[in-house]
Amino acid sequence: MPVRPETMNGGPVLIVPYMWIGDFVRCHTVIRLLRERNQGLAIDVLTTSMVAPLLDYMPGVRKGIIADLPRKKLAFGRHRALASQLKAEGYAHVLVMPRTWKSALAPCLAGIPLRTGFVGEARFGLINDLRFGERRLPRMVDRCAALALEKNEYLPTAWPLPQLEVPVAEIAEWRRRFQIASNSRPAIALAPGAVGASKRWPVEYFAGLARRLVEGGYNVWVFGGPHERNIADEIMQGERIHMRDFTGPDLRNAILGLAAARAVVSNDSGLLHVAAALGKSTVGIFGPTSPWHWAPLNPLSGIIEAQGELPCRPCHKPVCRPGHHRCMRDIAADRVFVEVQRAAAANDQLCDLV
Repeated sequence: MPVRPETMNGGPVLIVPYMWIGDFVRCHTVIRLLRERNQGLAIDVLTTSMVAPLLDYMPGVRKGIIADLPRKKLAFGRHRALASQLKAEGYAHVLVMPRTWKSALAPCLAGIPLRTGFVGEARFGLINDLRFGERRLPRMVDRCAALALEKNEYLPTAWPLPQLEVPVAEIAEWRRRFQIASNSRPAIALAPGAVGASKRWPVEYFAGLARRLVEGGYNVWVFGGPHERNIADEIMQGERIHMRDFTGPDLRNAILGLAAARAVVSNDSGLLHVAAALGKSTVGIFGPTSPWHWAPLNPLSGIIEAQGELPCRPCHKPVCRPGHHRCMRDIAADRVFVEVQRAAAANDQLCDLV
């Protein structure tokens, strides 16, 4: 069923997504769904400066509207300024994915005629196309993409997969910028960060994996935000010939680097979603969290979990409450190494077919 006629005839659609990297990537499922149902529909996305580079590689997005609004205060004047900017775009419909009152404020002030979202923080009036039952939807992707459906429409058996498409020329330029020869060793990208220490495989395990990879004939590239620089140092342990530290604040750099890698190993984090949406052979390490609920919609080459039953799992606490962190510490580096080798071999086979 297509979106409403007033959306198609009255102007473009705005999406207000969650601004975490992984959830922002999930948002591309919504974009693809809308475009499949309404060819030619103009779709814009509200974004922050940090995640905005993702939009350059998302097919079907007309443009991003950057709004770096503060998280912990209202800043009504800035919401009003954003509303003026949105009003000038003539949006006919907005999908507001976050449940917060603030996320719906600027679209309402802008007078966007159709404002779809879940009830959330008593947003009566701010949202005029209210949806219920969000908590009954099992996964984040279901909650986001359901807003693109009609009320009471059943969820499809399969959602469109997120896609990030990076031009080959940009990857080649990235390699030139960092002086990475085309005939150098194949590289395995590591993404050792995550929101919350409980979701991070121990740094010493990543370091052991990195050494095994170098011994196996690979280069190792470490990606993450600026807060992961210390982690990268611990993983590399002074090695600068076959290991590179690419952590930093520039998400575009991470996107291009992941696209250039042979395979990727990542905790349950935003970069796991980026790598999977790029179509890379990707191994995801899941400790406290459930892969069924939180893994990327895109298929992964391998999902690594602790073997055996743990009564404290699944868990969504940022720090391990029992203190043993067995959900991560029981995952051996050798086991991940074998899975990475399989992922890299699968990538080679795919390249041969292309």
